Order: sequence, then C-alpha cells, then structure tokens
Amino acid sequence: VLLVSAEEIEEITADAGCRASPLLCLSQDSLVDFLRPVRIQLPLPPGVTGLNLDRSRLHLLHGDPEGQTWDDITSQVMLEFTHLYAVFEVTHFSWYWLWYTTKTYIGGIAKKVYERLRMYQVNFIALQRKKDPEQVLLQCVPKHKVDPVLKKLQDRYRGPEPSDMVEMFEGEQFFAAFERGISIDMDRPDCVDGRLSFIFYSHLKNMKEIYVTSPVDRKGQAVKGQVSFYRGAVPESIPEDASRRRKGPDSLWLATLPIKLPRLKPRGGENPSPLNGFSFPPLNLGNAETGYLTQANLLSIARRVGADWQTIGLNLGLTYQQIERIGYNNREDLDKQILDMLFSWAQQNLEDPDCVSKLITAMKESGRQDIAEEVETVVELGRQKYRESIRRVGLEQESSTEDSAIAMM
Repeated sequence: VLLVSAEEIEEITADAGCRASPLLCLSQDSLVDFLRPVRIQLPLPPGVTGLNLDRSRLHLLHGDPEGQTWDDITSQVMLEFTHLYAVFEVTHFSWYWLWYTTKTYIGGIAKKVYERLRMYQVNFIALQRKKDPEQVLLQCVPKHKVDPVLKKLQDRYRGPEPSDMVEMFEGEQFFAAFERGISIDMDRPDCVDGRLSFIFYSHLKNMKEIYVTSPVDRKGQAVKGQVSFYRGAVPESIPEDASRRRKGPDSLWLATLPIKLPRLKPRGGENPSPLNGFSFPPLNLGNAETGYLTQANLLSIARRVGADWQTIGLNLGLTYQQIERIGYNNREDLDKQILDMLFSWAQQNLEDPDCVSKLITAMKESGRQDIAEEVETVVELGRQKYRESIRRVGLEQESSTEDSAIAMM
C-alpha cells in the first residue's frame, strides 16, 4: 500500500479538487485467473464519503506494472460503496487506485503522480552508542523525519551530521559498506559480498544496529574508518526514464560518513569478565514442582552444545545483536561463547517459571534432541526428589501427630 496525501496530489496535478485513495499493489505468481472472484475493499479518497459521493467523478484505475500504464476500469466492474470504502471483485491481482476528479482522462496524470510519489529525498545516519562505540546504528531517513529521529537518538548515540540529501525510490535496494580498517561479521543473513543490504520503504525505519570490529591493534591507536552507502537494484516497477531523471550523480556511490573506534584501554584488573576462569554465579532455574536446573547442570549442557550455540541462542529468545556481541567478546574461544550465551539467557530468565520448558523447546527447534532429552532427564530427577521430600515430610508430620496422641493418653 502506497499512501497518497491530498497535498501531494494537489501540488503535482495543480487541481485543488483532485483526490486519490491509497495505491493498493497486490501480486501473484501465476497468470491464471482465480476460480472464484476476490472482494477488494479500497478506502475512498480523503474528504469523500458514501454520503457526498459524486459517482461521475470517481474512477477506478487498473495498473500494469510492466507496461507502466493506468487504465480506467470503472465501467468494467460492479462498484459498491459503504460510508468509507469502495468494494469490487477481481479474478486476478494487480494494482488498483481510486481517483476522484473532474478530469476525464487521468491515466497519464496517475502515471506522473506515481513516478513522483515513489521517489523520496532521504539522508543517511551513522551513529555510535555512547556507552559502546563498537555498536553502530545505520538508518536511511526521509528528509522531513531527520530532525525528530536525531532528537530521539541524541541521548544514547553520538556521531557525525547526516549525509547530504539523495533521492531514492520506494522499494529501492541500497548497501552499507564499512571501510578503512573497520569490518563486520560476514555471516549475517543480510550481508552480501561484505556489505549490509537494505530495502528502502518510506513507512519503515530502514534501520539496523550492528557490532563492528577492526583487524587493527587498537591497544596503541584508535581506528578512523568510515561507512559508505551504495545503490543497489531499482524496483522493476519504476520506468527507466524515471530512474534516469533522478537528481544527483548517476553513480552507485551515495554517501560516506566517518566511524571512529577509540583506542582500547588496558584492562589490568579492572572489571574482569564474568567468564574469566569460568566462574559463574550460583543459580536455580525453574521451580521445585517442575524441577530445577542448577549451575552445574548448565555447565554440563554447555559441553555438548558445540557450533550450534548461535542457533540455540536465537531460539532461546536472545537478539541477533546479543548473539553477535557474545561472539565478538569471546572470539577465538568457542567454550566461552557457549557459556556466555547460556548464562546470559539464564540470568535474564531467573524469574520465569517456564524457563526450563522453554530451554527444552529451544533445543528441539535447534535440532538438538539429545540435549533436550538430557534436560528432561535432569528435571525429572528433580521432580522425583521433590515428591519424595513431600512424602517424607508428610510421614514425619503423621508420625509426630501419633506420638503426640500417645503422650496425651
């Protein structure tokens, strides 16, 4: 759905009475018509209701994304109207657009408006978290939203001014590449040839946070690198002549913003990692009735996890950023990565009575039935001990009651 404001329509068409509904784009893979018609409901253009509707001014347009044409199909469908909607039936999906105007031919106007509406003036933002400069926020923001976005981020992030304005189409692909001594995890699913892939949509945040690293030894010096943005594929639905008329240099490069990683301070004895020496705080996950998992149980589970630790962590509910950070903090040490993941999750879920069952489910979803069965065995033993203790306490209370009765006699 591509929203269309009355102000934009008026500016482009120079017609104060011209209005348009949101543009509805429905797609299908097959060219075969549906066996039964599908009902489509489109909002009436702004200011138009079922009460004040002049049907002679209402036009239903059908769009052809390949031919870039807009045909008036008002007379070809049975239009029904409610107070807020126009309802009609179709036998295949395409693009549908309601227009309310006195003009008799609007296909050419619709094409012109569509080309303009799909193009946005945007700025790129690259900010680093104040408490952790290795965490970088990248965002592509429509020009009119830049100031509010920066105001919202200024308490937690710092960085250079936004890039110069560039023009992008709705649905256009672009890439972010870290350069000059700064690198990222190439195994990310959104990483293509070492660059982060984005698709620009005006109504979405178009934002990603990523942890960056550097092959440079930062103990002696800071790293002054950069992130550059490059164009990707233009949506097929954009006509070639419209993309050629895009303002600015017709090249792949869009903008570059500086990224600085500070020099690492020697740790000495300050704030040692909780993983040093494999020392972990004691904990009990679960509850007495369902069974506990202790620190020793988690350590035993960790020995069997292996290279699946990232998949397991994601299925446990840790964010991609948390997983990435754990991997970076404990790079070149698989054991610490696994332990950090498990105990980070455990500390976050100490108060959750269902956390043990969630751990079992996560292991099964990760293809580790063996570990799931081990956890089930451990908690079953815990449940048995709990039941035995309840029974033992009950017998002791019963025996105590009998002794008291005998003494009274």
